[in-house]
Amino acid sequence: MDLSTTYLGLPLAHPLMPGASPLVDDLDTVRRLEDASAAAIVLHSLFEEQITHDQLGMLAVREGSDALSAEARGFFPPLDQYALGPEGYLRQVARIKETVAVPVIASLNGVTASGWIRYAGLIQEAGADALELNVYFMPLDPSMTGQDVEDRVVEVVRAVRRSIAIPLAIKLSPFFSSLPALVKRLEAEGVDGLVLFNRFYQPDIDVEQLEAVSSLDLSQPRELRLRLRWLAALSGRVKPSLAASGGVHSATDALKAVMAGAHAVQMVSSLLQHGPAHLTTVRDDLARWLEEHEYDSLAQAQGSMNLVRCPDPTAFERGNYQKILQSWKRTGW
Repeated sequence: MDLSTTYLGLPLAHPLMPGASPLVDDLDTVRRLEDASAAAIVLHSLFEEQITHDQLGMLAVREGSDALSAEARGFFPPLDQYALGPEGYLRQVARIKETVAVPVIASLNGVTASGWIRYAGLIQEAGADALELNVYFMPLDPSMTGQDVEDRVVEVVRAVRRSIAIPLAIKLSPFFSSLPALVKRLEAEGVDGLVLFNRFYQPDIDVEQLEAVSSLDLSQPRELRLRLRWLAALSGRVKPSLAASGGVHSATDALKAVMAGAHAVQMVSSLLQHGPAHLTTVRDDLARWLEEHEYDSLAQAQGSMNLVRCPDPTAFERGNYQKILQSWKRTGW
């Protein structure tokens, strides 16, 4: 079965790859991921705050280089808790590139168009085949409008795009008032791919200790539905490649993402749970399903369930919403 695909202009043997995670901090695990047939290797993010601290000796996440208060600095992990500092990250990119034969995709996470962006060029020099930019930003200032938020995203993307020649993907959240309109703006800036979506890790509250509690919850397959909606809405309507990230645990999940329009499928939680060999299982199961259902190739399935085939996507969405609301039936209390 021909599972080949193209993502960010990079030819891949199949769409499955580990997403940004601690899995690639260890070269032995990277080798195991390649042995398990990873189509590409995606590094975890290097954060703007790490770079700014390294450059200026302080954390800065506001516009320009305003220093955070002593209290705010306490919100961030100590620097020694990050697996790799800025220089170590560049060395890791180079080591992984020397270790594997598949494409290596580095990752940057930042929210301001400031000095940290020069690391995009340094990552390119280190040998990365592509860069994934994760703009993780929660606007909590009441004076900041939706337009302000989108302008900030575009500004950061524009600055990074100008600093590198390798393919650039942008990892977005679903929380924009008009995601397709934002995507068209990013497309105009030369973005090569979209990763849908990053995850907001919501804090809980300890009512006894009166503290906000942070915890890492691995994704569940039900989270894939949000990705499917927007993959299907964007597929065939935008030029950048599409990647699904979040909720893919099985070949069926991966197939749904591909049918909705994904060119690549990133997996993290299922690999953290089951190990690198799970990639092989999902790839083999995907090929088996396609063969049993008489597909000639993965390309035949790619985008086959997107909304381009729907004459009125807006009516489809509203109709689906109404059907769901009318579907509940009481079975007894």
